[in-house]
Amino acid sequence: MAPPKTRRPGFSRRAQYGLFIGYVVAVAGVVVAVLLLAVAILDPRGFSALRGAALDVTTPISSGGRSIVRFFTGSGEAISYYFRAASQNDELNRRLEAAEQQLVEARAIQYENQRLKRLLKLTQDYQDEIAIARIVNSTFDSSRRLATITAGSADGVRVGQPVRAPEGLIGRVIETGRYASRVLLITDGASNVPVRLVRGGIPAMATGRGDGTLDIKPLEVGENPFRRGDIFVTSGTGGIFGPNIPAAIVVRVSRDETIARPLADPARADFAIVQSVYIPEADEPLQPAAPAGAAQQ
Repeated sequence: MAPPKTRRPGFSRRAQYGLFIGYVVAVAGVVVAVLLLAVAILDPRGFSALRGAALDVTTPISSGGRSIVRFFTGSGEAISYYFRAASQNDELNRRLEAAEQQLVEARAIQYENQRLKRLLKLTQDYQDEIAIARIVNSTFDSSRRLATITAGSADGVRVGQPVRAPEGLIGRVIETGRYASRVLLITDGASNVPVRLVRGGIPAMATGRGDGTLDIKPLEVGENPFRRGDIFVTSGTGGIFGPNIPAAIVVRVSRDETIARPLADPARADFAIVQSVYIPEADEPLQPAAPAGAAQQ
């Protein structure tokens, strides 16, 4: 037979104990509240002392609970940051790549502006130019050192005319088409350019070696007067190349030879100026040596 639903708690000792404890706690709470109220009315100073003691007791507990809450909160944030680190790292890498690309573009524009400014200054300083052309290619791994420029007979270019860049002498025209020309570089083995040393004005001959460098031979017999870092400009002797065009800088010196490299590199130059052939006058005095600062510009 099933027990009735209205069974009284008196039939269960556990229920009786629980009900009794609940009554005791409720009565104790009421008594404590009445006592605290009485103390607060009759002895406010003592009640303040009790409140201070309660504060001292509960503060460590509150602090511990706050630490636990912070611990779990910080752990949650750390876990969130961990899972978000990969996406944030990818985003930062994309931003870095974009910034680097913008920096490279800015440097390229700045470099191009500098070259165009030098070219503009060159055209303003020299009024004997025939044409301004773009260098479209040049050889660098062959014994023949040639370059092609985008100016030909239609622009007034003729065989034998010197070609230079803002940095210095490149070579001379050896073949022309209507809209393009071929230039023999000064580093070609068939090229000979009369030059002179900026420091002291010693005359010399710059002969191409076919490997991108020049062999500098002094015209005067004796000990090698050149040293590393010396700069040479064209002397104007024999015509074709006008005087004081920056030509080469010495990179290696020994007792028997002086090796120099051209100041103008066709592989890096974008534009070139074709000038008219220089014809020295019979009674023209020797041109003074150009200052080192001007040769280096």
